[in-house]
Amino acid sequence: MARYILALDQGTTSSRAILFDEAGRSVATAQQEFPQIFPRPGWVEHNPLDIWRSQRDVARAVLDQHRVRAAEVAAIGITNQRETTIIWDRKTGEPIYNAIVWQCRRTAAMCDALKAEGFDQVIREKTGLVTDAYFSGTKVAWLLDNVPGARRRAEAGELAFGTVDSWLMWNLSGGALHVTDVSNASRTLLYNIYTCDWDDEILAKLNIPRALLPEVRPSSELYGESAAHIFGAPIPLGGIAGDQQAATFGQVALKPGMAKNTYGTGSFVLMNTGEKGVPSESGLLTTILWQLGADQPVTYALEGSIFVTGAAVQWLRDGLQIINSAAEIEPLAAQVDSAEGVYFVPAFVGLGAPTWDPYARGTLIGLTRGTTRAHIARATLDAIALQSYDVLETMRRDGAIELSALRVDGGASKNDLLMQIQADVLGVPVERPAITETTALGAAYLAGLAAGFWSCCDDLEDNWQLERVFEPRMAPDEREALIAGWRRAVERSQGWAQE
Repeated sequence: MARYILALDQGTTSSRAILFDEAGRSVATAQQEFPQIFPRPGWVEHNPLDIWRSQRDVARAVLDQHRVRAAEVAAIGITNQRETTIIWDRKTGEPIYNAIVWQCRRTAAMCDALKAEGFDQVIREKTGLVTDAYFSGTKVAWLLDNVPGARRRAEAGELAFGTVDSWLMWNLSGGALHVTDVSNASRTLLYNIYTCDWDDEILAKLNIPRALLPEVRPSSELYGESAAHIFGAPIPLGGIAGDQQAATFGQVALKPGMAKNTYGTGSFVLMNTGEKGVPSESGLLTTILWQLGADQPVTYALEGSIFVTGAAVQWLRDGLQIINSAAEIEPLAAQVDSAEGVYFVPAFVGLGAPTWDPYARGTLIGLTRGTTRAHIARATLDAIALQSYDVLETMRRDGAIELSALRVDGGASKNDLLMQIQADVLGVPVERPAITETTALGAAYLAGLAAGFWSCCDDLEDNWQLERVFEPRMAPDEREALIAGWRRAVERSQGWAQE
């Protein structure tokens, strides 16, 4: 009798495996880091065999430590670092080059050339993405142009391209499956998110043969099964989603207008826009969230990334040294009722959406002789919440969908004061779940639905347990004044690094 779902969470620095039970509880976890490769400044690579071996080994370890047999696992779900690009030999399974990681900037000049020709508008209209080295398409083109013989072999159908989910599926299935899901396909720069097909015009522009590409499948479907030798017996393979989409599904943000924010080094905000892909007028990304079966419509989202949130707290610790640990920021900031006119704009690497100013720089403004480190700590929490407000307000304007509540996860979501400030500036409830392993849980849910482990999305909503809700308490005039002051501070941070 199947009692568990196995989620594989393949991240940028480590591979994790988590075993979930029917209540969506994590019952066993294993994790393994793997090496990062930096061949030149701005270049980032992984050895694809390290990715596969580490993910296989933690999957075996999590079953062994809990003494779970393959027959007790209903299905395996995969969630992955997005945009990272791998090409391998279809016969041998050997990669032709290292994986080019999403962080890698080697194709920035190629993207600049596409923008200079105006082709970025074509890409924007079809894929919902900005033309940037972040995405997979130009990485594929670089590999075909720079690995000897790669283009000839790709055109002959001898090679396979995939993002990390495809690479894991290929290896798990013993080479039987060359597939990806709609959420990962939507991050490649090659997939038309409105026709739901690889786009011939973009493929021709980047000189990428269709024979190289994986089959695009729904995010929740039984694709096949694992090769028997990997776990001692076959296990169904049943769910795939990119990490941010999986986190949104793990938060059960299934209705239009629902949004989640993952607070990490930076923050990723995704808002469900339903069956409509909403083009952004403000530089947000329009992306596919998931598709729950071949007979189901695609669900879309608006996505906004904030460059510096948790990293601002790290700076208080390591740069200013006014706290000894990240956890100290909450009691320090709680010593004052407000930042008393102090604003901190943590634009250490410029500003993302909705400002999009690479020349903005970090700004601490409004200081007086009465300013203490408590005020600076409070201004830092304000900045995290206000940056999230800016992205969500932009989403509201772009999508004309009112935010009903914000579901939160990630390390900083444990900070009660920050979550209260977030509710206050948004003017809507902030909901923190009891289970915060939302990325892996989303992959588990997608696989479990495909395998019948959960019968429908209602089961997932029943599983979602609220640990705490933070209701807005700030008076409207106080909120408006805080936001107005923030906007003035952001304006003063802009353009600083321009000569």
